Amino acid sequence: MMNRMIVANLVHRPIRSLISIVAIALEVTLILLIVGLSMGILNDAKQRQIGIGADVMVQPPGSSYMAGVTGAPISIKVGDILAKLPHVAAVAPVIWQLSTAGAVEVIYGIDLKSFERLSGPFHYLSGGPFQGPNDVLVDDFFAQSQHVKVGDTLEILNHNFRVAGIVEHGKGARKFVPMATMQDLIGAQGKASVFYLKLDDPNNADAVVKEVKSVPGMERYSVRSMKEYLSMMTPSNLPGFSSFINVVIGVSVIIGFIVIFQAMYTAVMERTREIGILKSMGASKFYIVNVILRETALLAVTGIVVGIIFSLAARGAIVNRLPLLRVVVSGEWILNATIIALVGALMGALYPAYKAAQKDPIEALAYE
Repeated sequence: MMNRMIVANLVHRPIRSLISIVAIALEVTLILLIVGLSMGILNDAKQRQIGIGADVMVQPPGSSYMAGVTGAPISIKVGDILAKLPHVAAVAPVIWQLSTAGAVEVIYGIDLKSFERLSGPFHYLSGGPFQGPNDVLVDDFFAQSQHVKVGDTLEILNHNFRVAGIVEHGKGARKFVPMATMQDLIGAQGKASVFYLKLDDPNNADAVVKEVKSVPGMERYSVRSMKEYLSMMTPSNLPGFSSFINVVIGVSVIIGFIVIFQAMYTAVMERTREIGILKSMGASKFYIVNVILRETALLAVTGIVVGIIFSLAARGAIVNRLPLLRVVVSGEWILNATIIALVGALMGALYPAYKAAQKDPIEALAYE
């Protein structure tokens, strides 16, 4: 009986109910898409680091674990020292260069031969290796998103490059230029940002880390196994990430709270006489509060379902339209968004429910 009355109340005010559902759906969508986009970018960067195939990485003292932030301060001759250490099978110097022209990205300056020793040759989908100092390799995601073909010209770091090859994604960057050219462009001749080491056995990573740190002059270098480095690529270690997510959640909760509060408060004011009839028939304060909260819960659940469906559809559209972006809508965050939206909606309905329960039945029956 109560459930029928609740549904009838919501159907009787379709516009207000629809606005409440849309507001909750917007709240859920905002959380899932923004968090999903942030997590997707982080996971994509992590997977591309795994794809490089290194076991240990060596950076200069005080360097950031974030690619592109360090610069290129290490002498390329350090690679000769590293290559002589036990268990080191290959050494690949790389320059990480952060670019903000058009989009924030990290471009790799590589020595093609040494870089391919880490995990094998690039898989060329079109074209081939560098043919000259002004050639660039791009991955298939970038080529698809920008409609780039072999032979096209790209402007990178205020310099024109010819697209020599389109490679399969997943090996660190989306754009690769010859190391010597990158060194000239950023004024870092004979320098590198990081050295990737391939070992004879990944289980020797910790031993190699100690070996590198025991080399005179390299005691303060930042030397990490890739396992350790990848473990640092988490939301809690990314500067500002957790705060950003908290702000998104806070804004979402406020949206849901205000809309539900307004909708339920107005509904209570309009149903003063109805509430008076229920109380005159013996309905308790708890019964009145229960009716209001159950109406709110029904609106919230409907809005949550709509929000999840819209988020999944939007994720597909984003990935199809913008291949460079990754959106992760995980089960964990669907649950989190559900709880956040439901709690926010119920909090918004508490005062209207309390107000309804406190109404005097005689005054309510006399209300016009």
